[in-house]
Amino acid sequence: MTTLSLIIAAGIRCLLVILFLPFSALDKVLNFRGAVGQAAEVAPTRGVATALICVGVFVEVVMSLGIITGIADRLAAFVMAGYCGTTALLWKRFWQPGDFFVAGPSKARELFWDFLKNFSLAAGFLLVTFGTTADSIEAFLADPTASSNPYRVGVPVR
Repeated sequence: MTTLSLIIAAGIRCLLVILFLPFSALDKVLNFRGAVGQAAEVAPTRGVATALICVGVFVEVVMSLGIITGIADRLAAFVMAGYCGTTALLWKRFWQPGDFFVAGPSKARELFWDFLKNFSLAAGFLLVTFGTTADSIEAFLADPTASSNPYRVGVPVR
């Protein structure tokens, strides 16, 4: 049963980050020019847009690996939650197209669902960060870089 528990724990963490690692990070690398173009929609200069994409790749790769491996996973998940919220606010601006209440196809409603998905992912990352108990919140606040020890079996979760 221990092996199955470990596989399930690792599988859940992999499913949580699969959007970012490998897919989103790889897309940014393989389509770097397009990614910079998209970032340029909100960045003041092309240089800032390039820096945003580089930071995005770093966050998606390093924080995802932290969550999967359990190394400083709480801090990594906290950063990923912030990343999801920030990208929702910068690139999923459903309020801009002005066609939210129009009958038929609507760019605003498409963006709205993506916006909500980003915040739902952020909530999932916050569960990794803070856990589900007051004790686990206290543990994070006491030592944000500590691991939640996701692959430890037989020890109460803290």
